[in-house]
Amino acid sequence: MGIFDSIEQLAGSALGGGDAAKVAGGFISAAENHPGGLGGLLETMKNNGLGDHVNNWTSGQTTQVEPGQVEQGLGSGIVNQIAEHAGVSSAVVTTALSTMLPLLIQHFAPNGQPAAPQGELGGIASQILSKFV
Repeated sequence: MGIFDSIEQLAGSALGGGDAAKVAGGFISAAENHPGGLGGLLETMKNNGLGDHVNNWTSGQTTQVEPGQVEQGLGSGIVNQIAEHAGVSSAVVTTALSTMLPLLIQHFAPNGQPAAPQGELGGIASQILSKFV
């Protein structure tokens, strides 16, 4: 099973698919627009109490987080930005990302380094989103 299939399966079980695709797209957009891109977003999460989780995810482990931890790690501003982009509530965002975030980070930032330059994340987002629609 590939990464996109895994994300689809997890997101589908968490949200029924459609909202999960929107949240994944919102997360990619937030990463692209965050100062420092995905690397900067990882630093934000580390600085906001998710350091152990981020380190686990980038080393290939899929440790789960609770929705409240997602909001703490990303910050309410980023969660609200993703919610606005996706057209869903912040509760939907934190629930979806509590399931998807480990796989997204594991895939897009193996060994703690973003896997693609910022400009390429849009193409990757399209690949993810195509699995949901």
